[in-house]
Amino acid sequence: MRLFAGLPIVDDARLEIVALLDQLRGSAWPVRWVPDDGLHLTLKFFGEVSADRLDVIEEAVRIAARGTGPLSCQLDDLGAFPSPVRPRVIWVGVDAPAALELLYDRLERGGEAIGFPPEGSPFRPHVTLGRVREGHRLPVDGIDGYARAYARAPFLASRLVLYESLLTTQGPRYESRLALELTA
Repeated sequence: MRLFAGLPIVDDARLEIVALLDQLRGSAWPVRWVPDDGLHLTLKFFGEVSADRLDVIEEAVRIAARGTGPLSCQLDDLGAFPSPVRPRVIWVGVDAPAALELLYDRLERGGEAIGFPPEGSPFRPHVTLGRVREGHRLPVDGIDGYARAYARAPFLASRLVLYESLLTTQGPRYESRLALELTA
């Protein structure tokens, strides 16, 4: 099973991203767009793991979440990895309190303690919107035209979820394996 820990995107922020995705899907760009029900902020990707590791991963996620209260977040700029000039991943950034970075760090350290190496790149909170198809490119400054197509809506991240990513012919589907309320 493929597992990752993340925060669901809720409330007005979710509605803003869904509306933005509707516009982007109309662009005819060579992008595999994330389904509306797959919107989340990934904090730790565990990857492909055997079912017998599930308990230890769930415990690491529980430990990381302890004492983390709800996080007041807000949608931020539209961007791309590795760069807007040659995008492979299109995303909406998330402006969040320092407590989100602390949660990320706890998940990284907890994952490392049970055999999952740290990400190795700086934490940049974001919601993935889509992935550019291999061998294709977007129009120059393509995403710039959508930078004002959504409101920088606030949202309260109050649940940490351990998701299982199920690969289907229509793309990945995410199912919750563990959902924790973030309470102080």
